[in-house]
Amino acid sequence: MSKLVTIFGGSGFVGRYIARRMAKEGWRVRVAVRHPNDALFVRPYGTVGQVEPMACNIRDDASVRGLLRGADAVVNCVGILNRSGRNTFDAVQAEGAGRIARIATEERVGTLVQVSAIGADAGSDSAYARTKGEGEAAVLAAFPTAVILRPSIVFGTEDGFFNRFAAMSRLGPILPVVGAETRFQPVYVDDVAAAAVKGILGQAAPGVYELGGPDVDTFRGLMRRMLLVIHRRRMVVNVPFFLARAMGFGFDMLQAVTLGLIENRMITRDQAKNLARDNVVAFGAKGFAELGITPTAMAAVLPEYLWRYRPSGQYAAIKDSAKNLKKS
Repeated sequence: MSKLVTIFGGSGFVGRYIARRMAKEGWRVRVAVRHPNDALFVRPYGTVGQVEPMACNIRDDASVRGLLRGADAVVNCVGILNRSGRNTFDAVQAEGAGRIARIATEERVGTLVQVSAIGADAGSDSAYARTKGEGEAAVLAAFPTAVILRPSIVFGTEDGFFNRFAAMSRLGPILPVVGAETRFQPVYVDDVAAAAVKGILGQAAPGVYELGGPDVDTFRGLMRRMLLVIHRRRMVVNVPFFLARAMGFGFDMLQAVTLGLIENRMITRDQAKNLARDNVVAFGAKGFAELGITPTAMAAVLPEYLWRYRPSGQYAAIKDSAKNLKKS
């Protein structure tokens, strides 16, 4: 019988790419999600019955154990950018990660891959970075041979980074960003998935790997690259951190007083803290080189999915060709 991998958060941005790759490897794939009906799109990744979304609550031992029973490998891709109800940073990123690792050990699962983030630090003043760090510690305490992946900003067709700002650029002549001079090292989502597969198959030594693409740039620089791709001229304006924190406080309070009915999708106080720190691979850290993977440049991928934000959309290339014909 084919081997089985359970992917927590397997319908998310990174998780779906891992699920697709593991199906191609011939494995059966359990996609552990909160709402299986919203994850039915993963089924065609493999043959009939090979990839199945299944309900799971990572805050509950019995629920996690049910999805890990009989598995040969496990991947945890679950993470949040803002708390929602009982899904707090501590419950999801720290306790949830530790629970998965502990039960994986008890169920004798062979390999474990934890998808964390660059900047994970148990001593951070950011709840996101702190709980990512605490989650890593809990995973290694329960499953010492785990492979931990720390990607920088992840980009790809379904990303929430370039897509978000490309959409914002259609609203006016100014594109506001928080932390314009903060440096990032964007990494292609399928490269992260390839690294996870190495961990699942036992082709990566246990330990922490920081994953960044070949391009390092400031937030402002990334926005300028994106604007070139979508053929728009916009002024990239830095929002001072003191103002970003004030805005985050206001939006956080609005979410709190409405009991979550109005979710903060703008900026949180915690995100403002993280945007003040560079998000690049640390000097001397293990990364793609040790995994035998050549990371993909942004220029090779961004035009493939950002074209829809161009003023002429899919017809932009045709119009450019027509202009060249007129000149000749």
